[in-house]
Amino acid sequence: MTKKLHAGMIISAGRFSRSDVADGTGYVAIEKKYNHIKSILTLIISLMTLTGWAQQSANRELIVHNDPAKYRELSAVHAGAGKMGFTQLVGRNDLSTNFLYLHSGVIQAKSGIGHHFHHSIEEMYVLLEGEAEFTVNGRTSTLKAPVAVPCKLGDAHAIYNSSDESVRWLNYAVSEKKGRGDAFDLDDTREGAEIDEIPVFVTYQFAEDKLRDENHPYSGNGALARRAFGPEVFRTSWNHVDHLVIPAGKSVGPRQLIGVEEVYYVMKGKGDLSIEGVTKPLAADDAFTGLLGETITLTNTGSDNLELLVIGVSVSSDKNASFQNAPAEPKAMALQMDFVVLPENAEAFEKMYHSIYVPAMTVQQGYLSSKLLRLFPEEQAKGIEAEPTNFNYQIQISFDTEENRRKWVASPQHQIAWPAASELAEEFKWRGYDVMGDDDQR
Repeated sequence: MTKKLHAGMIISAGRFSRSDVADGTGYVAIEKKYNHIKSILTLIISLMTLTGWAQQSANRELIVHNDPAKYRELSAVHAGAGKMGFTQLVGRNDLSTNFLYLHSGVIQAKSGIGHHFHHSIEEMYVLLEGEAEFTVNGRTSTLKAPVAVPCKLGDAHAIYNSSDESVRWLNYAVSEKKGRGDAFDLDDTREGAEIDEIPVFVTYQFAEDKLRDENHPYSGNGALARRAFGPEVFRTSWNHVDHLVIPAGKSVGPRQLIGVEEVYYVMKGKGDLSIEGVTKPLAADDAFTGLLGETITLTNTGSDNLELLVIGVSVSSDKNASFQNAPAEPKAMALQMDFVVLPENAEAFEKMYHSIYVPAMTVQQGYLSSKLLRLFPEEQAKGIEAEPTNFNYQIQISFDTEENRRKWVASPQHQIAWPAASELAEEFKWRGYDVMGDDDQR
C-alpha cells in the first residue's frame, strides 16, 4: 500500500457553510478568512496488482516450448469434425493486459474446429504447416501455411483440414474484459463447404520478400519487419500483429514496451532473448512474453533467419494513446466539489445529480464528463487507511477549458443546478485542476 501525491493548479479554494452565505458576509469575506489555507489532496492507492505483476515478471518461466508430446486429444471442438491435439502456451494470468490465450495444436486429417461465434473475445488462427479451409461468416477459402486469419469480434469462424495429412495450428485470443470468454456453436463442421477461390475475409500470408528494413518499430541491427494487422482491424485492445525477421548475426533492441505487452512465437531459427538482464536461448516453436515496461533484446545466433510472430495488446482501451510523452499543455480542466450531506438528504442529493445537475451540464459548450462519488462507509474507509474527512460526497466535473467552465457558471442552467446541490448540503468546498493526463478505459 503506497500513498501517492497528486497536485493540480488550484484556481479557487474555500470552505463555506450555509450559515456563512446566509449571514450576508458574502464570498469575499469568506475568501479572506481562509486566504492562507492551502489544501493538498492525498489519495491512497493500492499497488497490490502492479506488485503482483512485477513479482511474476521476476519469477516467471521466460520461454515455453511448443512440445507436441504434451498435447492432449480433443474431439468435436466447437462441434467440429474429428480430433486434434491441443495445449496452452500462454494464458490469461501471464500478462496484465486482456490477452486471453495462445493455444497450439495439431489438427488431424478430416478434422477441424466447428463454425462458432465469440461475442466478447477476438481470435486469430495461424496455420504453421499444411493447408486448411478457413471459414469466416459462412464463406470458406483454402489457405496454405504460413498464414494468419483474424476472427474479429462477432464474426463466426471455423477451420477444417480436408487433407489426408495433419496440420499445425496456433490460436491467439484477446478479450474485452480480462479473463472473460464465451462461445456459441453453430453445429456446422464445414465439411464439404463451397470454396471461394479468393478469400472474402482478412488474411496475412507470411512472405519474407515483403518485409521492410526500415520504418518499423524493431530498431537495431538489420531487422526486417512488416505490420500484418494494426489496431484498426480489431475492436478489443489488440494493438498489432507483426511479422519480424532477424537475419543471421543481426539483432533487435534493446526495446522497451511502453503502453503494450507482447506475445512472441518463434517460427524459424534460433537466437538469444534478453529481458531485464536475463538471457535465454531461443529455438523454433518457442513462445515468450514481454510485459509492460520490460526491455527486450533479440539476437540471431544461428546461420539462418530468426523469424517471429509478434502480438501486441494495449494496456489501454485507447490503442492510439501516446504513452511516452506527457502533454506540454493541459488536456482539459477538472473541478472537484466536496459536500457534507446529512443522511436524510442523501437520497435526494443523488437524485439531484442525475435529474438536474448532469442534464444542466450536458448542454454546455466544452462539457466533457462528470462523476458523483459517495464516501466509503466508516469501516471500509478504515480498511484502506483513508484520510479522515467530514465530507461524504464529491462531484467532479470536467470541461475542455477553464473558460468554458466559467461560461457554465454564468449560464441560466447553473443558476438552477447549483442551488439544487448546495441547498441539500450543510457544507461544501471546491478546487480546480489542470488535467495533464488521463486513461479512460470505457
